[in-house]
Amino acid sequence: MIIEKNRVVSLAYRLRRDNAEGEMIETVDSSQPFVFLFGAGGLLPEFESNLSGKDVGDSVDFGIEAANAYGLPDDNALEFVPKDIFMIDGQLAEDLLTIDGFVNLRDQEGRLMRARVAEVNEAEVLLDFNHPLAGQDLFFSVDVLEVREATEEEIEHGHVHGPGGHHH
Repeated sequence: MIIEKNRVVSLAYRLRRDNAEGEMIETVDSSQPFVFLFGAGGLLPEFESNLSGKDVGDSVDFGIEAANAYGLPDDNALEFVPKDIFMIDGQLAEDLLTIDGFVNLRDQEGRLMRARVAEVNEAEVLLDFNHPLAGQDLFFSVDVLEVREATEEEIEHGHVHGPGGHHH
């Protein structure tokens, strides 16, 4: 069965920076595959376009330039915040203020946001809200493990249910 819209796909992959010889960023193997609903809009469009039409057992290698992956770094995604927002029970949570470490925050609507600590000074912390892979060219080596028809419920919900997917 080939990969096309409204099919559940299971993959193993290796993600490297820049090209096939680049630094390894992430590995997902067949023991805990990446499982997703193809065409639901949750993945990088160029990632899906490189998988379209592939079949179980196929392997494919492809690169995605930064602009088509997680974009280029945006200076507007950098924000100084008062250091005192990191006070917990009257103590500064110094362990959260590690350069290149990540902190989880909530915006005014209560949505979870993740930021990288870019700089810490006497009164402020510079947070970088860019995606961690912004500005990075990506190279994927993918093995197609399984392809099946999505259930009506999966299509309606826009995600996979059961093993490797969402549990309600």
